[in-house]
Amino acid sequence: MADEPVCRVTITAPDADWLLEFSGQLVSDRLAAGAHNITPIRAVHRWDDQINDKPEAMLICHTKMSLVDEIVQRVNDQHPYVVPCVIAHVIDAGNPPYLQWIRDETR
Repeated sequence: MADEPVCRVTITAPDADWLLEFSGQLVSDRLAAGAHNITPIRAVHRWDDQINDKPEAMLICHTKMSLVDEIVQRVNDQHPYVVPCVIAHVIDAGNPPYLQWIRDETR
């Protein structure tokens, strides 16, 4: 569908190599058109009533909204964290040919 909503999905992980391999799987399986792996980042968060400050990596992938649930499930199945960060942001506007490329390169 030419006007199917597209989005950015952000995923973080403690291991940049794991995240890079995971992003390749998403693209290979056409769950994402492309991915940007960003490392290092710092994660400051509360977990088990403690403040943590740790290095992490971040993945930003471009996909269709209709694929987000499948991506979330795959992350939950494979991710090393108990509660992994997976956040989708709808893309309201952008370069029309790029947005169409996202649609064309995902299933």
